[in-house]
Amino acid sequence: MCGIVGFTGAQSAAPILLEGLKKLEYRGYDSAGIAVMDERKIAVHKVTGRIANLCEKTQDGLGVTGMTGIGHTRWATHGAPTEENAHPHLSNDGKFAVVHNGIIENYLSLREELIHDGYHFESETDTEVIVHLIEMFYRGNVREALIRTTNRLRGSYALGVICSEEPGKIYAVREASPLILGIGIGENYFASDVTALVNHTRNVIYLEDGEFAELSSESIKIFDCSGQAVDRRPTRILWDVQAAEKGGYEHFMLKEIMEQPGAVKATIAPRIRNGRVAFEELGLSAEELQGIRKIIITACGSAYYAGCSGKYAIEKLCRIPVEVELASEIRYSDPIIDEHTLLIVISQSGETADTIAALKECKARGAKTLAIVNVVGSSVAKLADYTIYTWAGPEIAVATTKGYTTQVAVLYMLAVYIAERLGKIEGKEKQLIRALQDLPRRIQQAFDLNSSIPALAKKYHASKSIFFIGRNTDYAVALEGALKLKEISYLHAEAYAAGELKHGTIALIEEHQPVVALCCNPSIMEKTLSNIVEVKSRGAEVLALTFRNNQKILSVADDFLFIPDVDSLFSAIVEIVPLQLLAYYVARENGCDIDKPKNLAKSVTVE
Repeated sequence: MCGIVGFTGAQSAAPILLEGLKKLEYRGYDSAGIAVMDERKIAVHKVTGRIANLCEKTQDGLGVTGMTGIGHTRWATHGAPTEENAHPHLSNDGKFAVVHNGIIENYLSLREELIHDGYHFESETDTEVIVHLIEMFYRGNVREALIRTTNRLRGSYALGVICSEEPGKIYAVREASPLILGIGIGENYFASDVTALVNHTRNVIYLEDGEFAELSSESIKIFDCSGQAVDRRPTRILWDVQAAEKGGYEHFMLKEIMEQPGAVKATIAPRIRNGRVAFEELGLSAEELQGIRKIIITACGSAYYAGCSGKYAIEKLCRIPVEVELASEIRYSDPIIDEHTLLIVISQSGETADTIAALKECKARGAKTLAIVNVVGSSVAKLADYTIYTWAGPEIAVATTKGYTTQVAVLYMLAVYIAERLGKIEGKEKQLIRALQDLPRRIQQAFDLNSSIPALAKKYHASKSIFFIGRNTDYAVALEGALKLKEISYLHAEAYAAGELKHGTIALIEEHQPVVALCCNPSIMEKTLSNIVEVKSRGAEVLALTFRNNQKILSVADDFLFIPDVDSLFSAIVEIVPLQLLAYYVARENGCDIDKPKNLAKSVTVE
């Protein structure tokens, strides 16, 4: 959730660190700081609130001298968002400064031990134990001190460390938290996300768990937890730097909503070959697929709702039972899993803590594991037996949009892929492939059909709560639509299976209560229509999401969102687009910080 950066080279470090921290703002934070080394002195500058405050305090970095430094954006977990709790943290002797992304699970016992040994704590954070341990173990060799320190830590951490006795060097350490090294010419970097590096270099190295790196202006040395050297080839970042910029849009979220036709096409098109879905990265044989008795999809947040949407297509086409489980629940539920289970794990970042833990638990029980992720080299991608990348490109806004739709696209293709190899869709392959290939065009049509959304946002933005109802795939989309609205506009929004209205939910319907009714599945349209009549008779105002020519729904609803005609099996990708736009414009009307909603972060790397 936090973000860290580091730099060493022949330039002033502070401006580069500040620039990198700005690129990491999307991760969510409540304080920020930098530590810069000038010869053999470390200067620390910290603020609460936005990075703009840190820029003002340091004169955009020009007021801070030194060519080696580390920076941090903090999202409070241990201790309030105060300047004392902000990173970087200094050792008592002032020789070391540390930034940390992650959580130290045994920090309380370490803190008590260090206090007993005479160390003084300035903060309430778990991170401060790290810098004092390094000081305690330091005997003139930083690498050795880091090895001894990490041997005492339990939890997840990406660390950046500088030592006043080693000017020009920065150290980076990874364990269960992302950390990337950037390779420059006469300068080198590290960061918790590649977006902080691409303005300076496209050549990066992804550290593995348990590895350390020693960076100077001229070299990067990597070694394992025992101190042995590790040889690692760089990776080239292929996407354009401009992909992480707003490109003229008011917010990243709107830009990423509008990028979805291209993102979904980039996910689908390369995998359709000779009229079939081709997953070269999926090494499951037909015999292995025939041995699968159950599929479990696990994820958190929007990725979980993507799984809910994909479940219907997989079950319909493959005739294999599919369960969709929250990662935070399955990891503690003693799940019934064996070698006949396929576990599909979904995560945009590939670093979601609960999802990683669920993957490890299910894999240990014998499940075959398949990851659907966006970030190459992420923890989930490395842990799973097989990985399918969504190729959505960088997603900066905290609230996911193209991340969700590309995840659903992969699940749709996976449904067709498995069904075809099991011989379940003979005679239907061409029709299904055409429907998949047509999805980017249908998304664009959904944009074209909904020019009225800004006006609808003016009508509904002051509502105290908004209910979403739907059945089958419509219900799955309603879950994600309600989440989008609540997370960026802060309105209370809940999704209900429309058939459950009579079982309690309808008690909440009163005069002028907004209800968003999803009516995009022709096979159950009549049932949803009866639910609309139910809530209308109790005074609700209904905003229906349906087809433009659906006269039955048009005759009873108050307002409308439209989608083009689309195969109902694959409709979730198209249905969600008007709901994303509705959430965006409602949040805009309410003056919300759309790209960085309060209390949320892009990558949830702690429980």
